[in-house]
Amino acid sequence: MQEEARSATKENKVPTNLSTLRPPKGATANKKRVGRGMGSGMGKTSARGHKGQRSRSGSRMMRGFEGGQMPLHRRLPKRGFTNIFRTEYQVVNLDRLVELGESNITPELLIKHGIVHKKDLIKVLGDGELKSALTVRAHRFSKSAQEKIAKAGGKVELIGAAVEEPKKPTKLKKK
Repeated sequence: MQEEARSATKENKVPTNLSTLRPPKGATANKKRVGRGMGSGMGKTSARGHKGQRSRSGSRMMRGFEGGQMPLHRRLPKRGFTNIFRTEYQVVNLDRLVELGESNITPELLIKHGIVHKKDLIKVLGDGELKSALTVRAHRFSKSAQEKIAKAGGKVELIGAAVEEPKKPTKLKKK
């Protein structure tokens, strides 16, 4: 009996194609047309209510205004800071380099394939397996990436001088 019901519903269905697509019921609604008379349901005050700041023309409150209540963006605690000297690197994993099918990988090649943008600094990470030797030129390498490239018989070439960590100031000894 259930099989008959299923087959009956299948027969009644129209094949789906671009000409038979319709939005689900209730998904579309007409634009709210305010101030178009009492019959529209939004006449007289145009759905703004009586008096008050929000009913006036040209009224605009600041973004996040909550009617005088302390706004959410001020209730939440401040955390952290933005480091203005931060250097952003575009990360590329080894498995992505293997997909290119090249043995000599340079930033120009990565730009050509759309993996990085022209001005990006590149950091190679060690996610993925290497089966063939690769010569990779990049601005930074993770330790695991360096180990995997060396293990496969490839070469790691740093672009530009490697940026050294600033040394901690030494304490002066008291006399």
